[in-house]
Amino acid sequence: MAPTPMIQQYLQVKAEYQDAFLFFRLGDFYEMFYDDAIKASQLLEITLTSRGGNGDDRIPMCGVPHHAAQNYIDQLIQKGHKVAICEQVEDPKLTKGVVKREVVRLVTPGTHTEGKSIDSKSNHFIAAAEELEGGFSLSYVDISTGEATATYITGAGQALLQELQSLHIRELVVSDQLFLLLNEEAQDVVLSIEPMEFSYAADETLLAECPEELKMGCRRLLTYIARTQQQSLQHIQTFSFNENGQLLTIDFHSKRNLELLQSIRGGEAKGTLLWLLDETVTAMGSRKLKQWLHQPLANRRMIEGRQQLVEALISQYFTRVELQGLLKEVYDLERLSGRIAFGSASGRDLAQLRSSLEKVPAIASELANSGSERLTAFGEKLDRCGEVCELLEAISENPPLSAKEGGIIREGFNEKLDQFRYASRNGKDWIAELEQRERQLTGIKSLKIGYNRIFGYYIEVSKANMHLADLERYERKQTLANAERYITPELKEKEALILTAEEESLSLEYELFVQIRDEVKQYISRIQKLASTLSELDVYVSFSNVAEKYRFVKPEFNDSREISIIDGRHPVVEKMLNKQHYVPNDCVLTEQQNMMLITGPNMSGKSTYMRQVALTIVLAQIGSYVPAESANLPIVDQIFTRIGAADDLVSGQSTFMVEMLESQYAITHATDRSLLLFDEIGRGTSTYDGMALAQSMIEYIHDHIGANTLFSTHYHELTALDQTLDKLNNVHVAAMEQSGKVVFLHKVKNGPADKSYGIHVAELANLPQAILGRARDLLKSFEEGKKQKVSHVEQLSFFDERDTDTEEVLQAIADVNIAAMTPLQSLQLLNDLQAKLSKKG
Repeated sequence: MAPTPMIQQYLQVKAEYQDAFLFFRLGDFYEMFYDDAIKASQLLEITLTSRGGNGDDRIPMCGVPHHAAQNYIDQLIQKGHKVAICEQVEDPKLTKGVVKREVVRLVTPGTHTEGKSIDSKSNHFIAAAEELEGGFSLSYVDISTGEATATYITGAGQALLQELQSLHIRELVVSDQLFLLLNEEAQDVVLSIEPMEFSYAADETLLAECPEELKMGCRRLLTYIARTQQQSLQHIQTFSFNENGQLLTIDFHSKRNLELLQSIRGGEAKGTLLWLLDETVTAMGSRKLKQWLHQPLANRRMIEGRQQLVEALISQYFTRVELQGLLKEVYDLERLSGRIAFGSASGRDLAQLRSSLEKVPAIASELANSGSERLTAFGEKLDRCGEVCELLEAISENPPLSAKEGGIIREGFNEKLDQFRYASRNGKDWIAELEQRERQLTGIKSLKIGYNRIFGYYIEVSKANMHLADLERYERKQTLANAERYITPELKEKEALILTAEEESLSLEYELFVQIRDEVKQYISRIQKLASTLSELDVYVSFSNVAEKYRFVKPEFNDSREISIIDGRHPVVEKMLNKQHYVPNDCVLTEQQNMMLITGPNMSGKSTYMRQVALTIVLAQIGSYVPAESANLPIVDQIFTRIGAADDLVSGQSTFMVEMLESQYAITHATDRSLLLFDEIGRGTSTYDGMALAQSMIEYIHDHIGANTLFSTHYHELTALDQTLDKLNNVHVAAMEQSGKVVFLHKVKNGPADKSYGIHVAELANLPQAILGRARDLLKSFEEGKKQKVSHVEQLSFFDERDTDTEEVLQAIADVNIAAMTPLQSLQLLNDLQAKLSKKG
């Protein structure tokens, strides 16, 4: 059976959008057919029906109401699908045959900006990548706010995917070639191909800050956005690009380990540095804070500029309180600008924009009168956008959500509109008076005058009162089961006047609203700059509140690599402990001794101590105060952490392999300006393997990298390294025994730990006494039989007998030039030597 003209139209449109669900507008519904209908009915749990033909010829079909479509679109996007919105672009009343339909927008995981699934306090980026020598270019845009960034990613595809994960990017636009390279590795990211056959005619000033090799990715991304959205992109801002050395780099694994934005368990905000710091009161401010945590600064001048504003706000308590109160009344100017640019802003959006702009003079006044030169200068950056305020005076105080309901434009703005409204309002008053008059004339107290869209105005008389109706004047219009409806010549005449006035009023009001919205578009860049300034102010106020509440201090910076943190604290753990006492600790690294080997029992706080040092650096380099009595810090270029490990079951990698891969990444990318945190390296293999690897890494960092390093271990033999590595210092987290029980002091002291207290910790876990007793006996025998220790010279002298194979292994170790080997080559050599030794066993 041949398809109908409407189905033919559907198939033609669908052919261009094979990778998307096609929402095909039919009246008040979006309909889906064929495979789309079958899949959508399952994913959305809606009824699958059919139309046309007989039996197997019937076409599968399902649909969703137009007014409720957003909820269904949200569900499909969250499941990683795309939705093409196909609308009627002709008036059905004026069209013969099939109404013309076109896709007006392609909604994708990266371009989805509306709906309950969108977090107002987070950016929602779409990205594009290009393959470069040694890595990739990455450009990303939040089309709801217009923010745009371009950057380099060094390393293989996995490094790119990890950065996408850090930025929570759900859609990556790529070329055909890059799609083939990444398709198998990308699991949580939708890959979309943009061949660039359609070229976005972008103002090249958007790319002015980008190096030439990054511009291709930016153009590909803009082309894709323009093609899918089919709307103005004038709110897209100039792509920002940070030169090398301007930002503190923290790789994906280190961000996860430090729990900057998401907790390791559960991925929630609670228990993270963000959770502690975020006392912002605007959605813009919360997003800005997340951006700063994602990319802390490495430019001392910029960091100290932020610090000075925080310092000024701390000293101006009443100004801070007033500013926060005013900022609470500022709406999300960035996303309002995006909706205005897209032409989707409602009257309520414009009213929110006006309300927000009206707060700017008061905010500027508070800053100007603060008594602080810094705050006064910052306030001078605030653009009051007076022209926009004048335009928005036309919008009523409480406009409706729909732009076509009426009531958006205030009284007195447009004389003609006021005349239409007067005629409409007077007509309705006249009808109310007519209803009272007819009740009196007929004696029918229940008589009423009503209106519906089909029949217009009518006089309704119940069947019981029919005998009282004035049939000489009344002309029957409609018969109902329990009533009759009538019209009179007088009512008919007023109806025409009222309906004409109302229709003209709504039409003119919508025309005026669109005109105002379009005029506001020319000020979008100014509104965005204002939004950026206000969001910064919101973060500074938040930093000031946090510093005061949790006793943070202003850190100082030095030009060396020296770290001096006195009575430092882990701010998140301290907050989680609430009123319980937190034990502070010093961390002092000098140019002469910038490596710390940390020993001590499990649960004593080694990992917490290491993390608090890293978090202090991060806080300082985003411009915040830090949790300590005093802090003097270097500017760090990179932070690498190897803290905690878990099996990567998806890729089939063990705990130990994950540990080695993360260690390899850190060691090959670190510089002498970096901070390295290594926790319990070598736990996933045999004791001798683990000890050898741990010592080898310590020596390599000491001799070849020179980075500030905190290295915790349970291998007490390694504490002898301070005799041969002059930059290494032993410290331990103290514990003591009381009545046979271990007491953790959580205090970091100089020197190595005297024991591990592992059996005491097992006792705290309530292992059976039989196991604990046997363990104590075994430990005693092990300690009595222990004869050799690790040394820098004889690092692998673990053998009581030296047979031929052992001698060959030792000779191979003596002959190797460690300085000329990469970490991976060292691991391969170790593997070969281990294999050789295993043969003799």
